[in-house]
Amino acid sequence: MGTFAISKKENGLFKFEFNSRKGKTLLTSQSYKTKEECEKDIDFLKNRIENVSFLKFKTPAGKFFFKMIHNGHIHGISRKFTTELLLLKGLDEIQSKFTESEILDFSQDIFFD
Repeated sequence: MGTFAISKKENGLFKFEFNSRKGKTLLTSQSYKTKEECEKDIDFLKNRIENVSFLKFKTPAGKFFFKMIHNGHIHGISRKFTTELLLLKGLDEIQSKFTESEILDFSQDIFFD
């Protein structure tokens, strides 16, 4: 099972990363003003994963990545993969594990006083 990790960026905005069952980041979301907007988008995508499009790209350096799109809106961009096969494995993991994945909240500095 994968996980969604919500975090707060240095600029105060929130994002989520979808991580594989091995802990590797597969997808990073857009930025959100609030944690609630971020959580809402995760739920939105979980309920519509079968209607999401994945556009594949290749960088000039030969790396592969994809964008997660629903109704013309980019919800996230994948990490760069060294081969097209690894990209396809990442896509497969997202499509098969997305709806059952848990959400972890790392947006608060609970470890620091």
